Amino acid sequence: MRIYFTSLLLFIGVVVYAQLSPVEKKIVQTVNEQYKLTVQLLKESVDINSGTFNSTGVKAVGELYAKELRALGFTVEWVSLPDSLQRAGHLVAYRKGTKGKKLFLIGHLDTVFEPDMPANPFTWLNDSTATGQGVNDMKGGDVLIIAALKAMHQHGLLDNTSITVYMTGDEENAGDPRSVSRGDFINRAKQHDIALAFETASGMNIAATARRGASGWKLEVEGKQGHSSGVFGNAGYGSIYEAARIINSFRERLSQEQYLTFNPGLIMGGSELNYDTEAQRGEVSGKTNIISPRTVAIGDLRFISEEQKTNARNVMREIVNQSLPGTKASISFSDGIPSMPPTTGNEKLAAELSKASEDLGFGKVNPGNPGSRGAG
Repeated sequence: MRIYFTSLLLFIGVVVYAQLSPVEKKIVQTVNEQYKLTVQLLKESVDINSGTFNSTGVKAVGELYAKELRALGFTVEWVSLPDSLQRAGHLVAYRKGTKGKKLFLIGHLDTVFEPDMPANPFTWLNDSTATGQGVNDMKGGDVLIIAALKAMHQHGLLDNTSITVYMTGDEENAGDPRSVSRGDFINRAKQHDIALAFETASGMNIAATARRGASGWKLEVEGKQGHSSGVFGNAGYGSIYEAARIINSFRERLSQEQYLTFNPGLIMGGSELNYDTEAQRGEVSGKTNIISPRTVAIGDLRFISEEQKTNARNVMREIVNQSLPGTKASISFSDGIPSMPPTTGNEKLAAELSKASEDLGFGKVNPGNPGSRGAG
């Protein structure tokens, strides 16, 4: 665990050291001394099922961490969400002061593993690697936050600082509307100078300094139903040909743009179709000798900036409006996760992070490629 690295990053703020100072060496020593307690906390949290829809389990993990944070002088709150969202809520712990930057440390309490799935408790694979539900995503990161703060607290480095620890209870499946489930998170984040998320990146020496956003799209196409012998003539091209034209035109016009991806994850066409949005599945029927009157395609759109998202949507609308004879189509978009485009500030912070890692002997940390990951 690179807890020392996290501790030093929080401690040095925007100052870069050429080597470890006496205080930093004490932090490293403290982290080593507390290692067994840190692993025990990880085990306890992993062995509590906290699937997103298991509100009792999510709250139990939250209380486990809350106890640790209270002992470090943090004020702890539980942010409840409306019952209609069917989510447990979020853990917030904060302390306020006037020294240094205002830090916003991000984790999440929930996992993708619900109670009805096979149990996978904390288990050692060898002397340095363990497995278990949520051990990587992201209870390991949560415990790392606490362990780093513990080491700093022991040496008085949290005194008069402004630090907020925010662990959401529905990261894996955010409650809708997101304006409600993420409203408190956004408001608090805006009050800070630096935000650090502790979920695993794509590698041990990779830091995510930019992230693509994700949104959805739904294409609906109508055509004239008729006998297949009349296709291409007075009967027109039918909805399936038009949907194929549109989706292929998306590929031709947009597939070479850096960081932009769009994927039709489901397509249905026929005489009759029914799509269940919640279950993300559908039923369709048709015949080979009938021109399909209706086609629906559903997909995602990932982008590096709001500008790129807007431009891509405009191109997609333009393509949709160029209908083949005998057809008409429409496309609608839904917003999901916003993007985090590259910034000078993030690049500077990544350089400081890398320097701290090198000072500790862990090697250089490189910014990750936002095009190689999703929107998480």
